[in-house]
Amino acid sequence: EGLNGATLHCPGAIPSLNVFSVFQSSIRASRGTVGGYFLAGRSMTWLPIGASLMSSNVGSGLFIGLAGTGAAGGLAVGGFEWNATWALLALGWIFVPVYIAAGVVTMPEYLKKRFGGQRIQIYMSVLSLILYIFTKISTDIFSGALFIQVSLGWNLYLSTVILLAVTAVYTIAGGLTAVMYTDVLQTVIMVLGASVLAFIGFEKVGWFEGLKEKYSTMIPSVIVPNTTCHLPRADAFHMLRNPVTGDIPWPGLIFGLSVLATWCWCTDQVIVQRSLSAKNLSHAKGGSVLAGYLKMLSMFFIVMPGMISRALYPDEVGCVDPKVCETVCGAKVGCSNIAYPKLVMGLMPVGLRGLMIAVMLAALMSSLTSIFNSSSTLFAIDIWQRLRKKATEQELMIVGRVFVLILIAISILWIPIIQMSNSGQLFDYIQSITSYLAPPITALFILAIFCKRINESGAFWGLMFGLVVGGIRMIMEFSYGVPSCGEEDPRPAVLKDVHYLYFALILCVLTGIVITLISLCTPPIPEEKVSSSPVQTFQAPPHHRVQVFSLICTALALLLLRSQGL
Repeated sequence: EGLNGATLHCPGAIPSLNVFSVFQSSIRASRGTVGGYFLAGRSMTWLPIGASLMSSNVGSGLFIGLAGTGAAGGLAVGGFEWNATWALLALGWIFVPVYIAAGVVTMPEYLKKRFGGQRIQIYMSVLSLILYIFTKISTDIFSGALFIQVSLGWNLYLSTVILLAVTAVYTIAGGLTAVMYTDVLQTVIMVLGASVLAFIGFEKVGWFEGLKEKYSTMIPSVIVPNTTCHLPRADAFHMLRNPVTGDIPWPGLIFGLSVLATWCWCTDQVIVQRSLSAKNLSHAKGGSVLAGYLKMLSMFFIVMPGMISRALYPDEVGCVDPKVCETVCGAKVGCSNIAYPKLVMGLMPVGLRGLMIAVMLAALMSSLTSIFNSSSTLFAIDIWQRLRKKATEQELMIVGRVFVLILIAISILWIPIIQMSNSGQLFDYIQSITSYLAPPITALFILAIFCKRINESGAFWGLMFGLVVGGIRMIMEFSYGVPSCGEEDPRPAVLKDVHYLYFALILCVLTGIVITLISLCTPPIPEEKVSSSPVQTFQAPPHHRVQVFSLICTALALLLLRSQGL
């Protein structure tokens, strides 16, 4: 179903999901072509799209990170998952129709068609790859290896090598089709396994009321004198927290996080590539709706189990003394990252531990394969093809596969930095880095779709402005680091007092202003080029506007009601 109701005829039938479906679908999607390898022949239905959207985002990094931040700070981090529901609706109803109309494979390619020139396309490709290394690949590798280290006692880097070897084989061999059909099975494993652990955990602590009591009273036996680091937050069971003193202030959770959610779900190649593989627009929308429902579950089978782990194992998960923490997990700044694997090893019967290891491996591999495939797409089409304009399709696919190996090597080298960042909370590290680099991209895509007057000069220099401002904040973050419990905080006010979600909102607005001002001060794109480029102002049919509005309102209402009830 195209933008005007026309049917998009796509090659390739959808095979039944069985043991051989990955190999059958890979063959039918014609891996020998760019469209077959990178977009699965545009033959995907809503079920594998929704499952792949979910599993591409909920990797082992999210399991470890969400549970760890939930253990350290309570329920508010679950708002990151619920905020994704409206962004997924925007993806299916607003952004995907524009991308389909533009006929693009990558997001930088869309900007190339929208603005002309090549510098924006190349810059966006390079920046996206940097974001993948810092916030996706390295964090997933680290968290998956950490889980295996805690549960099996294997060496961290040996675990990394084994996981990457298995993951790379079917990613490089099968393309997007193999990745997405495998994601269906892995999503089922993740949801079932995590649900079993959550049920056992809730039963152990006395369900929700028991969790509230135990989480608030269990503190580590070794504390740092004259500090309150060991005490659980008083607002641990509140979703909307103080806008000044809250660890996740509510204006940042609603507005600043929406900037990051728009980038992640509506402009990020890893996510959008799944929707672009749909056989028609209806299936792309259906996949978004399914993924939205699945994201709502993360609060109950990831965040709350992290809090249960803190309540049951305060000396390990809730440690605050740097010497104790370094003994427990190898990081002086805290051990909340081990909350989920600690719960698995402590509560799961021997037979079910294998299931949970399979869950984490499924989460790791499904997320990594998605990122590897999208990264190779960006490099091959947006960078290599610019350098070698006469490159054949076979050459592009070979280059894309080789580039995956380079990404892996760089990501492994970044793992030690992750381990010591953001008070040992992996999820905070991921979101803070995203807050420094992604908001300019959000601002540009929104203006590109909704405002015809924006031109190439405004877009490019707006991105450069955002990169400089965000880069300065990121360099300061790594230069100062986060003090351990009891240490004086020497960081400047811009780090201590301006939450990264506030910074994301401010950076997005400032970038949007710079893009608009420069565009207004420079000649507009000629009218004949505007009419032939994918400049779109969203005009959904009336019934679609009602659906989108009602679903967004419902999601916000559920968020507010749940926060008050908790």
